[in-house]
Amino acid sequence: MIWFLFALTTALSLSTADALSKKALESTDDIVIAWVREGYAVPFLALGLLFIDLPSLDSTFWLSLVLLLPLEITAIILYIKAIRLSPLSLSVPFMALSPVFIVFIAFFVLGELPTRAGVAGIVLIAAGAYMLNISASRYGPLGPLKAIRREPGSLMMVVVAFIYSITSVLGKVAVEHSSPVFFGFFYPFVLMIILTFIVWRKGRITFLASRPLTFIPIGLCTAVMVVSHFIGISLTQVAYLISVKRTSLIFSVLYGALIFKEINIRERLLGSTLMVAGVALIVLGEAF
Repeated sequence: MIWFLFALTTALSLSTADALSKKALESTDDIVIAWVREGYAVPFLALGLLFIDLPSLDSTFWLSLVLLLPLEITAIILYIKAIRLSPLSLSVPFMALSPVFIVFIAFFVLGELPTRAGVAGIVLIAAGAYMLNISASRYGPLGPLKAIRREPGSLMMVVVAFIYSITSVLGKVAVEHSSPVFFGFFYPFVLMIILTFIVWRKGRITFLASRPLTFIPIGLCTAVMVVSHFIGISLTQVAYLISVKRTSLIFSVLYGALIFKEINIRERLLGSTLMVAGVALIVLGEAF
């Protein structure tokens, strides 16, 4: 069961990076934090590259990387904007929609029907999303859904979840034409290069080293997340690891309560728990 500890570490480090990022956003802007999450992780991940064999990289790998990068950069920037604009407990849980989008894409593009577990998972995620704003039901049964529309961070995170449903497919292709460990260490380095260019164009390059004591922990958490993710995958099936990793949604709700004093935590904790259960059903149902 050691894989479970690595999966849980992945979830906790991801949610901690989110909480630290939101805190840092109180005194800096989105694009700087977007860079920090990748750039400050690279020195830690670079050590791992010294012990990884370089796989043969064919044209399919490079094509998938070219297609991935603009989508990933867009998703990263929107993700940071979302956690700045809205409470963690009302934005991060919507990342649970990513596997739902994958199911629908598979249905409309490939004609693949979801499994019974997949359908049950979608229902749980929908119920969880409703529960996140259940207090708005005093305005009518559609109140919780209208509350989502009024929360800009929630809407942005829905877009991010959709983008990640596409990048997960492209990322799988890239991994199949390289290696999981190599891609996990190499990809953040490429993202850092592109984000550096964007930060430079916006005239924010000098801010990247302005607050090292704030930024280094964010990069360290991101690096820990990457390393524990790939160690966990080497010890168990991907479906198991992803299911546990999504508990990061619950940790984010708890961080929202403890650090940012967000309200209505009970309903958001229940909602995020239902969403995590739904993700687990979809992922495990598709795998088995």
